[in-house]
Amino acid sequence: MTSPFSSSYKLVALVSLLALSACGNVESEAKYPTGIDRAAVGTNDIYEESPSIFGKGGFLGRKDNKSNPDVITVNSYLWRAALDTVSFMPIVSADPFGGTIITDWYSAAESPNERIKTNVLVLGKELKASGIKVNVFKQTKSGSGWVDAAVDPNTGRKLEDAILTRARQYRIQESQ
Repeated sequence: MTSPFSSSYKLVALVSLLALSACGNVESEAKYPTGIDRAAVGTNDIYEESPSIFGKGGFLGRKDNKSNPDVITVNSYLWRAALDTVSFMPIVSADPFGGTIITDWYSAAESPNERIKTNVLVLGKELKASGIKVNVFKQTKSGSGWVDAAVDPNTGRKLEDAILTRARQYRIQESQ
């Protein structure tokens, strides 16, 4: 007569052996096909890394953001020129990797009842007019404090032109 313990013991032993046999010395991680139509993206290698939605090189143009943190991903001439152009204003934040410069409010001595603030965006790696965007904000002093005021649309364009001119000067200086 067989005991019920022996059949369940055999079942546990069999499952354990199967589980142990599945374990092995894994030397590398396997890459499996992702289901992407490789002919549409120009390659037939089904094991190649999938294309990024952020473009070639990943977000901000770098393959690995941790591999070289000192690489500026925007045009260096535009970046330096933008810093120079708004250097008369107190800078709150400057991010060379994202290409943003944010200034604090600034009041000129000749107009203490007005103040301006700028956000400068360096948008790409090429030295071109579309690679820079300046947003200008203005406030005027009233009895109860500061009130938002309209900004002349040409103010931002003039700052962009000044940045572009300075960036071209930097490029000419370095090429000589």
